Amino acid sequence: MTLLETERLIIREFVLEDMEAVHAYASDPLVAKYMIWGPNSEEETGSYINLTMEMQRQSPRRDFEFAVVLKQTHQLIGGCGIHVSEPSQGEIGYCFNRLFWRQGYTSEAADAVLDFGFRELDLHRVYATCRPENVGSAKVMQKLGMAYEGHLREHMWHKGKWHDSYLYSILKPEYDRQR
Repeated sequence: MTLLETERLIIREFVLEDMEAVHAYASDPLVAKYMIWGPNSEEETGSYINLTMEMQRQSPRRDFEFAVVLKQTHQLIGGCGIHVSEPSQGEIGYCFNRLFWRQGYTSEAADAVLDFGFRELDLHRVYATCRPENVGSAKVMQKLGMAYEGHLREHMWHKGKWHDSYLYSILKPEYDRQR
């Protein structure tokens, strides 16, 4: 079982008991606004928790979705993940309860997962996308040192319409220079 720690956070595997805390943010229309899912029903959140537990049984493991928990209170405040693709690349993503936005938790968790991708998974490149309107997510990627690669126009269909994305990435040598 993977366990990552930062100054303020514990980043751990999801367990069934996380359902209520995850549903608190996954059912929030404001949180789901820029996501390709949600707002979730209880059944959809349950399916997500089950999927994360299936990922834990992969061999070799290529998909990681982690619960992000405050060290001080043990409260689950969001999730952060990395998914490996060939050749030696990964996609990072994150989603947090809006009560914990703008406090640096997303950047802190994403940085730990990025480090895990480069150090433990031996990735060469990690990328992420966000909707152009999602300024907060773009700022997180910039704070992580990710470079803006471009604007993907209407490349994704969800919630009944086409969506654009901004694409960011960071290479292992760039990441190492930041350390």
